[in-house]
Amino acid sequence: MHIENFIVREPLLDPKQGVIGYDLTWQDTGETAGQVHEDDLEGLLRFVAEQLNSEETGWLLGDKKLFLTATASMLASAALKQMPPASTVLSLQPEDLADAATLAQVQALRGAGYGISLRHADLAGTPLSSDISHVEVRFSAGDFAAQARRYAALKKSSLRMIGRPVSSWQDYDACAMLGLDAFIGKLHLTPRSGARAKGLNPAQQIIVQIMNMVGRNDGIQKIEEAFKRDPGLSYELLRFINSAAFGLKAEVQSLRAALSLLGYEALFQWLSLLLATASSSGYSPVLMETAIIRGRFAELLGQKHLARGESESLFVAGIFSLLDRLLGVEMKDVLASIKLSEQVAAALLTRSGPYGPYVALAEACELNSPLVGPLSASLKISPREVNLAHLSALAWAQNLGVRAA
Repeated sequence: MHIENFIVREPLLDPKQGVIGYDLTWQDTGETAGQVHEDDLEGLLRFVAEQLNSEETGWLLGDKKLFLTATASMLASAALKQMPPASTVLSLQPEDLADAATLAQVQALRGAGYGISLRHADLAGTPLSSDISHVEVRFSAGDFAAQARRYAALKKSSLRMIGRPVSSWQDYDACAMLGLDAFIGKLHLTPRSGARAKGLNPAQQIIVQIMNMVGRNDGIQKIEEAFKRDPGLSYELLRFINSAAFGLKAEVQSLRAALSLLGYEALFQWLSLLLATASSSGYSPVLMETAIIRGRFAELLGQKHLARGESESLFVAGIFSLLDRLLGVEMKDVLASIKLSEQVAAALLTRSGPYGPYVALAEACELNSPLVGPLSASLKISPREVNLAHLSALAWAQNLGVRAA
C-alpha cells in the first residue's frame, strides 16, 4: 500500500508508570490538522496489522495494547480481523453508538474480545453504554473535587478510564489519586522529579569503565578481567550471548569466548543498552523504554544509508540522546565520562554530523512534529520506510526482556 504520512506514537502509562500500550495515529499536518479521513485511518489499521503480526510468532508487541482511532465503517474491516482482539482497542465517537447497526457491530467486537474506547464523551450527561471498555476523560487541575465524584461513580463500573492529555507528573499523580487506569501525554520524554541519585550509580560506573576500554581497543584479556570483577555483569553477558537471537548450537560458558564471538562493535552497543537500563532509582521507566526504542529506530533508519559500523553507532547515539534525562545530568557531563566518537558527540549535543539527522527524525516521530517530513526528505527516506523502522523498533524493544515497569 502507498503511504505518504508518518506514524506518531504516544505511550499509555498505568498508575505504576509502566507502559501498557501505545496510541498510534497519523501525523497531523498543517493542511489536515483536526480532520479525520476514513481511508487514512483504515490504511493505518491495515499497515499495523501487516507489520506487527508474524506468522511464526504472532503479535510482536507482547502484552502491549494498541489504541487506534476508528470510524463506524472500519468495524467490519478485513484488517481488523488480523489484529489480536485482546491487544486492540478502537476509539469511537459517542454519536457512532447512536446508530443501531454500528452498535450491533460494537457488541459483536466486544464479544470477540476487542476493546472499544469512547472519546469526547459527556461524562456528566447520559449514562455510558455498557458495550464500551474504555472512556477518555479530560483532566482539569482546577476542578478536582467535582472530577473525584464523577470518576468515583465510573470506577464502580467495569469501564477503564484513560486520562488525556496528562502533561506533567503532578497531573499524573492527581489522576492516579482519582482512580484513572491509564494516562496519555508527553511523560515519555519527561524525567520524574523527586529524590533520586544523580549521575552514575555503581553498576553504571562499571559499565562505563568497560565501554571506555572497548573504545580504546584494549585487549580481550583486560576486558575479561573487568567483567570478572562484576558477577552480575558477567552473568548478563553470558545470558545475552546464549539467547535465542544468536542461535548458537553449543552454549558459551566462558567470558573470553563470549567477548570474541560478540566483537567490539556489538559489545559497545550492548553495553550502551545496559547503561540506559541499569538505573536503580525506579523513576520514570517510560523514559528508559523511549531511549531503547529511539536507539533502535535511529539504527534502522540508517541501515540502508550508512555502513554497518555507522548504523551501530546510530544505536548508541539514539539511546544516549536521553541519557542526560535518565541520569539527571547535563549531556556535556555524560560525554565527559564516556569516550564517544566526535560524530556521536555531535549528534548528542546539537543533532549535527552524519548521525544527528537520523536521531532527530526518530525523536520527531515521538511527537507530532512538523520536522518529520523535512528530515525524512533530506535523508531520502520515504514515509513508508520511516514507518516500517518505527514499528520494527517497537517490536524489537518488546523482545529484549527489558521492561519499562
